[in-house]
Amino acid sequence: MIVDNALYRDGVRVPVDCEIADLAAMRERISPGDFVWVGLHEPTADEMQEVAAAFDLHPLSVEDALNAHQRPKLERYDDSLFLILKTLWYVDEDDAVETGEISLFVGDDFVVSVRHGTGGDLHAARLGLEQRQKVLMHGPSAVVYAVCDQVVDHYEEVAECLTEDVDEVEESVFSTDRTKDAARIYVLKRELAEVRRAVLPLRDPIGRFTGGMVRGMDPEAGPYFRDVGDHLSRVSDTIDALDLLLSTAFDAHLAQISVQQNDDMRKISAGAALIVVPTLIAGVYGMNFDHMPELHWTYGYAFAVALMLGSSAGLLWLFKRSGWL
Repeated sequence: MIVDNALYRDGVRVPVDCEIADLAAMRERISPGDFVWVGLHEPTADEMQEVAAAFDLHPLSVEDALNAHQRPKLERYDDSLFLILKTLWYVDEDDAVETGEISLFVGDDFVVSVRHGTGGDLHAARLGLEQRQKVLMHGPSAVVYAVCDQVVDHYEEVAECLTEDVDEVEESVFSTDRTKDAARIYVLKRELAEVRRAVLPLRDPIGRFTGGMVRGMDPEAGPYFRDVGDHLSRVSDTIDALDLLLSTAFDAHLAQISVQQNDDMRKISAGAALIVVPTLIAGVYGMNFDHMPELHWTYGYAFAVALMLGSSAGLLWLFKRSGWL
């Protein structure tokens, strides 16, 4: 469905006397230097074909926008640009990074944004851009900047949430409690890979926008894209650092398990020794021989019991001193 359709002139939104769904009427109202921004959310094939006919969009780019399972990329079709961005948002309860997609068709006098997924609502980006006339005067390039800026800001929010979860994992791994962190570490590494698939391919298009190397984009908008590129690099560095920390935490978790197993074996061995030594004494004194020391002694039984208790107490003291118990 068409969420919004606006005409912009000299950095200001111009009121129009037609419905937002009437693409042909909107195009007729475009003067030199004007442009329109059409926003769609999960359009049907028929709706997308109507937009494609109105703005003469390439069928391959239209197909990619409908499928919504593309990697971030920047392509040129005839006189228009086609940019795909991955949107991210974090579900803390599940330690999950959810993804969506935004496709941008950019021409000399139009921008068509196609959004898939519940995240990445562009209404806030549109309102923020409409309050910055100086930026909006850059034309369609300003829309591309506003959308990229919002998407990358959400990347930073996701990175902050992942940082908190990784800190929790580190605290759990190095705690004295017995924890089962392997499953959560795996989940977080998988989510980091999801973020990386969105972040890394976007660095090349943003770099090209920054350098003014893309035909159809205003070179004077380069400084704005440079700011987006800085944020994107920061997110990329954060993701790499978090992935390394999780790998280290997993190795530490395995080492902790090994240490705990060694402690368990020492405790088991110490407990077995406390039983074996008295059993040995009882076994010796339980043998049926006539000629044994203290066999017919009046205090023989008491002596045997005292020997068992004494040997057990001595072993217990020795194990505690050595840290086995």
